[in-house]
Amino acid sequence: MATDKRKGRVIYLSHGGGPLPILGDARHAKMVRFMEDFSRLQKKPDAIVVISAHWEEAVPTITESANPPLLYDYYGFPREAYSLSYSIPGNPALARSIQESFLSAGIESNLDTARGFDHGVFIPLMLMYQDDSIPTVQISLIKGLDPVRHVEVGTVLGNLLNENVLIIGSGFSFHNMNAFFDGAEGRDERNDSFQDRLIEVCSQTVSPEAARKDLAAWEGFPYARYCHPREEHLLPLHVCAGTATQSGRIVFDDEILGKRSIAVLWE
Repeated sequence: MATDKRKGRVIYLSHGGGPLPILGDARHAKMVRFMEDFSRLQKKPDAIVVISAHWEEAVPTITESANPPLLYDYYGFPREAYSLSYSIPGNPALARSIQESFLSAGIESNLDTARGFDHGVFIPLMLMYQDDSIPTVQISLIKGLDPVRHVEVGTVLGNLLNENVLIIGSGFSFHNMNAFFDGAEGRDERNDSFQDRLIEVCSQTVSPEAARKDLAAWEGFPYARYCHPREEHLLPLHVCAGTATQSGRIVFDDEILGKRSIAVLWE
């Protein structure tokens, strides 16, 4: 397979439980170390595009504000979780360019000048880039959570990678809230089976086309609905896979909140 010469990179990552990674929760220590190492091992991007699990709209919607606020879209955490500061600038010009790309591809989309960045954006970025100067836009998921539509979104976004842009799919490759807190100890074979299948599809398939086809049928993966009773934390992976011109590389495979989770890098 030919080497991808694009300047940009794409990563799907598991962003952990709300603000807990920033608050020093020990169950996130390995994830935090991985994210902190990422910026040291990768070229600093000129711009970042994030698809977060925590925003859904009828059509892909793009933040256009020059200075989006932070949305503390979680509850029940210590007071300091609601005063975190990270002044990421927006990127209105990039937002409009993305909308034009969607239009050219026949995909309806909207711009949003009011919405801020949710924790699926600012928590991983705070860990990855202490420098908060990188212009960033966020793109919503699409209501209905159709996997094929999200792959199609990624196919359009792949055009951004001709420049030094980092695309982040911010979700969680295991997201069964009851299982996180059921008190069970030891390996979770159902979780392992699903993660193994994701790894096979994203990093070991013979072509990106085959990976996208498999991901469209993700509900047939082992224990799919146990790992994702609702798939909003998985679908950022579909967007990332849609951008790919070659197989990804597993850059994190360890426990977060006691459950095995992964991150995949396409470069």
